[in-house]
Amino acid sequence: MRKRSIKDAPWYPHAVAACIAVVLYIVLSRFDSVLKCIGAFIGFFRPVIFGCILAYIINPLSRWFNKKVFRKIKTDTRRDIISNLTTFIVVIAFLVFSMMVLIPQLIDSVQTFSKNFDGYVASLNDVMGRISIAGHRLDIESLMGSSQDIMNAVFEFLGDNMNNILDISANAGKSVAHWLIAFVLSIYLLAEKKKIKAAASRLLRAVFRKDVYDEVCVFLRKCDDIFNRYIVFNLIDSFIIGIMNAIFMNILGMEYSGLVSFVVGITNLIPTVGPAIGAVIGAFVLFMVHPSHALIFLIFTLIVQIIDAYMLKPRLFGNTFGVSGLLLLIGVIVGGSMFGVPGVLLSFPGVAILDMIYNTYLLPWLEKRRG
Repeated sequence: MRKRSIKDAPWYPHAVAACIAVVLYIVLSRFDSVLKCIGAFIGFFRPVIFGCILAYIINPLSRWFNKKVFRKIKTDTRRDIISNLTTFIVVIAFLVFSMMVLIPQLIDSVQTFSKNFDGYVASLNDVMGRISIAGHRLDIESLMGSSQDIMNAVFEFLGDNMNNILDISANAGKSVAHWLIAFVLSIYLLAEKKKIKAAASRLLRAVFRKDVYDEVCVFLRKCDDIFNRYIVFNLIDSFIIGIMNAIFMNILGMEYSGLVSFVVGITNLIPTVGPAIGAVIGAFVLFMVHPSHALIFLIFTLIVQIIDAYMLKPRLFGNTFGVSGLLLLIGVIVGGSMFGVPGVLLSFPGVAILDMIYNTYLLPWLEKRRG
């Protein structure tokens, strides 16, 4: 007589449910501690995670070089190596060029602000005096003092908070080191992407049945297609916006066109709120030198964003998402509240994937179950 399995015992499902309930209660009651533990554990793999993200972002450019530029090379291995090498040369060249444009103008803008600080205070005081409320002049100079007073206050603050500043500098240096390691790691990941894909496919085949494996592969391909289109089209859109901004500022002879255009292009990557952030930063930089240029810049940015929203983005993205604007806006708000900047950046593809899951899988399953 064969012994009964413990799973066949009548008390087994109740015991499993009780264990799950206890674990869930402990996790929810100490949720902050659990999140800290998870964050600490993930922190050990931070360079690896960053490397995977960089490799995934760069991969569409490598794939474009492979299929379009070097398609005449017959050997797959040689074509992959040349495509990956060209991709990283282009990325490094872009970063170096951006730093060559950005850093000198950033230093120049800070020096200009410090030199002309007293003049800015006097002009602001004069403007506030003209719009004084009930005949009372707002003495901004007495409130803010001179540039020398500001510098003394800054040096005093630095002296009192040197330990915190050193800690922040050390963390910043650690972050830079992590990104450098991640960049090097992304090179290896991109070179080994076919092997990684084959290993992942083998693991999925071992875990799932044949029919389930096919469905999982279809789902992953759809998710990958959504993310790739979002990354590529968003980068193209931001590049176009930055170029338009640079051309406009150079035509009108505005200062710091490279710095402001770079900031506008980068912030345009952030859905919904990004253009407003770029407009505020750019207007502040221009206001330090020429206030009228700041006003013209804001008007131009508003016009460009209208063109981008109603002409450029629809042509680039097309029906990539197929999701209503209301859901995308809700995704930006919820994603930003839960995960900060990464949640905002990934809100569009995240909402698109959730919408795809609902319409392609969940809703047909519910309808079939009811019918």
